[in-house]
Amino acid sequence: MIFEAIKTSVVKFIKDEDGLTIVEYAVAGGLVTLGAVGAFLALGGSVATAIQCLDDAVNGVDCTP
Repeated sequence: MIFEAIKTSVVKFIKDEDGLTIVEYAVAGGLVTLGAVGAFLALGGSVATAIQCLDDAVNGVDCTP
């Protein structure tokens, strides 16, 4: 009898799809995080260049990107 209860529990666990949705949300969250980090890294260089150009302009140095 106990073997049947274990077998039923294992089959129920395998057929359960709630765990799959949690994994999907985790993957989607990871992709969004990677996209945000990539955007910040890509913007970082251009923002630093613009700030340096403004600094040069204030100090009277020609800024031609």
